Amino acid sequence: MAKKKVAKKTVKKATKAKVSKKKVIKKVKAEKPIGKVTHFFDHISVAAIKLLAPLKVGDIVRIKGHVTDFVEKVESMQIEHVNVLKAKKGDEIGIKVKDKIRDHDYLYAAKEKDLIKPVSESIG
Repeated sequence: MAKKKVAKKTVKKATKAKVSKKKVIKKVKAEKPIGKVTHFFDHISVAAIKLLAPLKVGDIVRIKGHVTDFVEKVESMQIEHVNVLKAKKGDEIGIKVKDKIRDHDYLYAAKEKDLIKPVSESIG
């Protein structure tokens, strides 16, 4: 009888190990948005954005929405028609963008490698 109890304990320990691995997988962080597009002025190609995190000129951002998905560097930024170099969380800013975006698209932080197109895309 004692042998059966030992075997059951071993099985329980093995299942606990599997559960802990699942917890590790769930802890992978998703991208957090740093801003939300509130309006897009298509005639001047400027987006009005409500910031959810700080942003500065020179940062690389990914603009993603239902249809939109591209990466670009923030070249200029304005608050109330005044050029600024950085803005904090909660500010409403305007940035010049290279492509059409839509209201309710989100800005995410990106890296320099995301900005460069792969060789296969530039050839074809």
